[in-house]
Amino acid sequence: MGALEGKVALISGAARGQGRSHAVRLAEEGADIIALDLCADVGSVAYPLAAETDLAETVAAVEATGRRIVSSVTDVRDGAATAAAVAAGVADLGRLDVVVANAGIVSYYPADELPPQAWTDMIETNLNGVWNLTSAALRPLIDGGEGGAIVFVSSSAAHVGLAHLAHYSAAKAGLVGLMQSLAIELGPHRIRVNTVHPTAVDTPMVQNEATYGLFADGGPVEVTPENPPPAIAEGFGNQHALPTLWVDSNDVSNAVLFLVAETGRFVTGTQLRVDAGSAAK
Repeated sequence: MGALEGKVALISGAARGQGRSHAVRLAEEGADIIALDLCADVGSVAYPLAAETDLAETVAAVEATGRRIVSSVTDVRDGAATAAAVAAGVADLGRLDVVVANAGIVSYYPADELPPQAWTDMIETNLNGVWNLTSAALRPLIDGGEGGAIVFVSSSAAHVGLAHLAHYSAAKAGLVGLMQSLAIELGPHRIRVNTVHPTAVDTPMVQNEATYGLFADGGPVEVTPENPPPAIAEGFGNQHALPTLWVDSNDVSNAVLFLVAETGRFVTGTQLRVDAGSAAK
């Protein structure tokens, strides 16, 4: 029997990358999944976001584990749409036990050149969107009467200052304050709330020319995770105490699993770093 047998987990940003990894990992441990994703681009973001075909691949990957999944194209910036999607998923699968607020974007601008729309897109997605998802999930979690767990996917940028990421760091640090308040409020209901803080993760959010451009001068850069150009390898590697450029999605998913399963039954109000030692360094 898996660690989450009989449970239902709600995951945002589930179409690819970390979100898909979290969905599949929790499904492997017995959870049925409610999967949400925007499946569209955001104007201030320089790399392509997930598409509906990506979400379909997540559905197939979860179903391959033998678990059920309810998916929807939902923009977490839209509170009413998010609430409707969560309610539909809970009605279909019968309960809610776990929430993983994973949906997020990144963009890079010097602070003195940060467009107002880029700030708005970031806060609405990475902070307001997390609240919209959590708000929609609170009543099913509480009314279930069996406790539960919420994990906000924050970032090492909440702990370490990084240039060109003022708006991103502000949003991800905001999740810590939200988490700490909710951990106190929801504790009497045996609902645990934590944040997980990855460093760079080997996903399309990191593996794109906009990110590479932070470390390499000139035009487009061809990069593979196995053989990055020296300037890019140095830029990523210098952030970490451990000898790695980035972590894998599954490294973060295993941390999420620890927090939401019985292994984390007395862990709440905690910031779990999966950052290869970037904060320590």
